[in-house]
Formats: sequence, structure tokens, C-alpha cells
Amino acid sequence: MNIISDEVYHIYNQGNNRENIFTDDSDYVQFLRLFRKFVLPHCKVLAYCLMPNHFHFEIYATKESAKAKKVGNIISTELSNGFRLLQSNYAQYFNKWQKRTGSLFRQKSKAKGMSDGSNNYSYIAFHYIHQNPFIAKLVSKIEDWKYSSFCDYAGLRNGTLCDKELAIKLIGFNADNFISESYALIDNDMSRKIFLKDEDV
Repeated sequence: MNIISDEVYHIYNQGNNRENIFTDDSDYVQFLRLFRKFVLPHCKVLAYCLMPNHFHFEIYATKESAKAKKVGNIISTELSNGFRLLQSNYAQYFNKWQKRTGSLFRQKSKAKGMSDGSNNYSYIAFHYIHQNPFIAKLVSKIEDWKYSSFCDYAGLRNGTLCDKELAIKLIGFNADNFISESYALIDNDMSRKIFLKDEDV
């Protein structure tokens, strides 16, 4: 991931061969626990959604996020290294728990900067991320999915992972109309703009 400070990113990855990376509540909880340990100290979280075989985060990169970090012979960033540690530690947990071996995730998480182009990609990513389980027909209402930040913004849960005030400032959604805005489905052509070219989750 090429990270620069003061940029909003859509960061995502999926299970190797699209295999599930979460199987029950304890897996989602463990992933978020590890996220708080390895990633959260290096960024601000605006939105997230964990799906059975992939994850999405909308992240605001700080100076700490973009700070150079040497990993072996490679120069990375604190944020990129945080996601590397998250995935490797979670894979160790999951493989032991599921009695499996081999890689769990695609090799590297992807990061798409949201300042590209003239469209409001941060806004599109924010709602796309929350709509994921609804579009996938995992739930009949977006608020029924426990593993995203939707319920925090809807006032149904007092989550602490996201910086909600920063999200309102940077993304420009209407907090009073958040739920109705969230159900306005995003055009497929527009949703593709929040991914790197030739990538899809």
C-alpha cells in the first residue's frame, strides 16, 4: 500500500480463493481486537464492514500512517505494516482454531485513495461499505448486520472504533438523514471507482 498523510483510503482484502475468513462471532471479535492492536494506533477509522470472506475499511491516513517503517529489507509504512501484522496474527489464530494450514488472505491488502477524480468517492465508499451485507442478502435490513459501523452511526450502538465526528466532517453525509441515505443504493459504475483497477470484492 502506498500511503500518504491527510488522504482517505478504501482498504480491503479477501480470503484466499474467496474462502471464508470468519465463521462465527468469536472470529469477528478477534479480528477487531487485533485491528485495535495493530492498525488503529496508526490511523483514524471512518467506516468498516467485515463480511464472511472479506473486509472493508475506510481510513483517514495521519502522519503516523505514512511514517516509513523498515520491514526486513523493505521500506513500508506504519499503516501498511499494521495491516500486515493484523492479517498474519489473525491467520495464525484462524488456522489454529480451524485446524487448517496455508495462506488465509490474498497476499496484500489493497488501498484506493478517495481523492482521485471529481466525484465524491469518500461518500460512495462510506455507504457502499455499510450496504455490503444488505446487497449480499445476508440481512434484510442493514442495521441487522453486527459487524459493521452502521449501527454506531445510526445511534443503535455506542461503538468506539470509528471517529464519527471526523467522518461527518470529511465525508459530508447528513447525520440526521444517515439511515435513509444509507438505503439509497449506489450505481455499480460508481462503486467500481472506489476499487483499484481490475479489482473487485
